[in-house]
Amino acid sequence: MDKVKLSAVSRIEKGNKVNSGRKKGLVPAVIYGKGIKTEMLWVKAMELEKLLAKSGESVIIELSIDGKNIRNVLIHEIQKDPVRGTLQHIDFYQVRMTEKIEAEVELVLIGESPAVKELAGILVRSVDKLKIKCLPADLPSHIDVDVSKIKTFEDHICVKDLNISDKVEIEIDPETVVALATPPRSEEELSALEEKVEEDVTKVEGVVKEVPVEGEVAEGEKKPEGEAPAPEKKKE
Repeated sequence: MDKVKLSAVSRIEKGNKVNSGRKKGLVPAVIYGKGIKTEMLWVKAMELEKLLAKSGESVIIELSIDGKNIRNVLIHEIQKDPVRGTLQHIDFYQVRMTEKIEAEVELVLIGESPAVKELAGILVRSVDKLKIKCLPADLPSHIDVDVSKIKTFEDHICVKDLNISDKVEIEIDPETVVALATPPRSEEELSALEEKVEEDVTKVEGVVKEVPVEGEVAEGEKKPEGEAPAPEKKKE
């Protein structure tokens, strides 16, 4: 089992007041779990970012609260700023080491596919994560997918082909295809993609072609030369 350590301190700030902590390089967090009281915390943004970059989200964390209270937790949810991508909030879920948990584990592609390297194929990845169930101690941080096994366009890797411990339950059909390689596009297909298809918008459902009123000229048309303007009606 991959296990990492992270420090946190208790937090009392709520609402808009948490912005002052963010400006100091802290991330507001909460910890909750089965049979425990929810607590508010602060964690250092830099330490959290390093942890995520090195170990990912699917890992058991030894979370030390106020330097003494150690909990085994999983990252349940991370909120980021949609524009800057900075960490805004994090939820920790406290686990019991004797009870199975459900988690999503990332699939990591390793190796190089001969079908891609030698046959100019295109690698297609159909599954990014697997939902699994296991004891916290058996939780993998990721699952490797060795694409070097894809040597031809007929080869593919299924869930059942992955190297997964028998202590881990996979909650997906083992015949599900994870990765494969497709042939490169032919010149005819590429030429077809480059062609621009011009479509008459008046044929599109919901678009009505404007019919000019007698004596008027439709937009984009020129009035015939020599044609006298329509006489104005006299006001009675």
